[in-house]
Formats: sequence, C-alpha cells, structure tokens
Amino acid sequence: MATGLREGMAAIAQKGLVQPKEAMSETQQKNNSLYIGIPKEISFQENRIALTPLSVALLVHNGHKVIIESGAGVGANFSDNDYSEQGAIISFNKKDVFDADILVKIAPPTIEEVGLMHKGQTLISALQMGELKESYLKALLNKKINALCFENLRDEGNILSVVRAMSEIVGATSIFIAAEYLSNVTGGKGLMLGGFTGVPPTEIVILGAGTVGEYAARTALSLGAEVKVFDSSIYRLRRLQNNLGSRVFTSVMQPIVLEKAIVTCDVVIGAIRASHGRSPCIIMEETVSRMKPNSVVIDVSIDQGGCFETSKVTNHKDPVFRKYDVIHYCVPNIASRVPRTASYALTNIFSPILVDIGDMGGLMNVVWNKPGIREALYIYQGHLTNKDLASMFNLPFKDIELLVAANQ
Repeated sequence: MATGLREGMAAIAQKGLVQPKEAMSETQQKNNSLYIGIPKEISFQENRIALTPLSVALLVHNGHKVIIESGAGVGANFSDNDYSEQGAIISFNKKDVFDADILVKIAPPTIEEVGLMHKGQTLISALQMGELKESYLKALLNKKINALCFENLRDEGNILSVVRAMSEIVGATSIFIAAEYLSNVTGGKGLMLGGFTGVPPTEIVILGAGTVGEYAARTALSLGAEVKVFDSSIYRLRRLQNNLGSRVFTSVMQPIVLEKAIVTCDVVIGAIRASHGRSPCIIMEETVSRMKPNSVVIDVSIDQGGCFETSKVTNHKDPVFRKYDVIHYCVPNIASRVPRTASYALTNIFSPILVDIGDMGGLMNVVWNKPGIREALYIYQGHLTNKDLASMFNLPFKDIELLVAANQ
C-alpha cells in the first residue's frame, strides 16, 4: 500500500518537473534577443535620454544587447560609466549605434541620421508633426523603417502615456519657474510664491484645465497660492475641481471675468492645447499691457504657437523677455529643464515595450496584441499607416490592421 502511494507521488512529482521544462522551452522559442541603439541627441537643448542605466540593466538581464553613443546621457547627468557598469556597450562611433536593429531616441532623427539607418530597422522617437517635412517621411518610407511615434503611445487605460507623463512634469515645473521669476534675484517683484500667516497669497491664473493645468494648480495650491483656472470645457473644469477640491476657483472663458483675473494676478500660465494645428490665442496684447509691472507670463502652449498675442519662442539659455514690463517665459521644451526626472518618466514607458518586443517574438506580435502601441506605428515596412500624415502630404495610406493580418 505504502509502496503504491510512494510510486503515485513520484509520478505526480515527475509530471510537475516536466511541465516547467516545456513552458521554459516555449518561452525560449518566443524570446528574441534585441539589439538596441541609443544615439546622442543633437536636437537643440534636448537633454533627455530614452533609457536610464537601470533600464539598460533590465534589458541586458533579459538577454538583449544595448549600445549607447558616448556622452548620450550627459545632459541628464548619466555618465558613460553609469551605463557600462550595467552592461551597455559604449561607442564613440555614431554609425555603430545606428547599426542596431531598434533605435530609441527622444527627438526624431535628422535627414543625415536617417541616412545612417538600415532597411527594416525599428525606430521609436517623437514625430513632432508641427515641424515634419515630407522629405523626412519619404526617407523613412524608402528604407522601409518600422517607425513608432511616442506622442501616440497609449497605455492600458487608453491614456497617451508619454504626453501625460511630460504634461505632469511641465505643469509642476511651470510653477517653480514662476517662483524663480517672481523673486528679486531675476528682476521680479520680490514675491515668494505662495503665502503665509498675515501675508496675502500670490494670485495665479491658469488657462486650461488639462493635465498641465491640473498639475500646475496642484503644485501652486501646495505652496499656498490662490489659484484660478479657466477653461472652455465644463467637463475638464469639473474633473479638475473633483481632483483638487474646493480650494481652487474655476470658471469658463467669460471674457470680462478672465480679463479682470489677468490684470490683477501675479502669474499667468497658458496651458491650452489644440487637438489639431495651432493653439488658440486667448489673451490679446492690450490685456497684457494692463497687467501689473513685473508680473510673470509662462506660455506652455508656445510649441503650438502660444496662447498670448505677445508670446515669441525663447530657449533655455535666454528664456525670458519683457514686453509692457511683463516677464514672458516662452520655452517650448520645459521638460528638458529637468531632464533626469523626465528621463526616468520616459524609461518607465519605453523599457516595458522593449521587453515585450523580445518576449513576444518581435515588434509585429506586440503591435497585433496591444492596440495602444498599434496606434503609435506610423510607418510599417515602407507603408504609411497614419491617416493624418497621409492626408497632410497627400501620400498613399495603408490600414495597419490589414497589413498585420496579412503578415500573420
């Protein structure tokens, strides 16, 4: 009886041992060893990097090879040594990096960099549709690049993950910039942003109740400022009010109420985004001229044209100008002011995608199984799969779902 029981248990144990081996074998067949390249950013004042050293360690641990151009992480205060210690190959030759099968960048590659790319390569980068040229698009199409733009990447909750992460950073950072330019050191009013016992709080007006507006309001409230948020959408205002509570004043874009708030406040933050094209110009020059001397305007929407009539693009080295004695800060790439934080936010999005590409046996399996990544794919094997881009340049469009199905 005991012998029979022991034999039965041994058979069950043997079966248990066999199963993991089969599962492991199946996983090894699915796994692709990826060759990932991270070039140094050459775009003006772009200090972010797509992968941090710890993300490189994760990818190397998963059996992937990562090559990084020397100095690529310096802008975000990551040294070559930080990367090499985690298993990355450091290259002083840009061509070696561009030989990788998958390129991960922040800014889109230049025409010269596209020339270094090889046929069938995968590119993950920004697209920047506002500055896009047809020659760049055709260069990628001719090389049959598989290109994903991270502006269109969506997560499981259907949220634009990179846009959301950068908007949160920009919203909070805009308040710290305002605090800097209100101080006497930078020629401001000499005010401390916020307030404390016996001293009236700083008045801040925020145009736009999206993610940037919400995180700007959240940060300003935490410092003790008085915050007023204006938006044309009742839905967005209600969502912001629910998230932040009753301490924030919200209003639709009533011209008289808005103008009164603008001319009496200390800081105005323009965070109105357009779904397509240019952001709407909300605040006219005449209103800016009546603002209090040394007030601060931060136009976060400047990358879409700006929402102040007096705005003009500035940069991180020369970030402000004065008009009507009002300080204007109009830098398009605010996230690059805090590149290390922004790089950590980006790497949290990119590294799981790269791990999935390896684990699921290639890019197309990921695209097929994950609609949020499928939406970000704008070129596949020499076909333009983004309808907006096809319309913009009058180029032929192919439905990605039909292309993927045909290749299954």
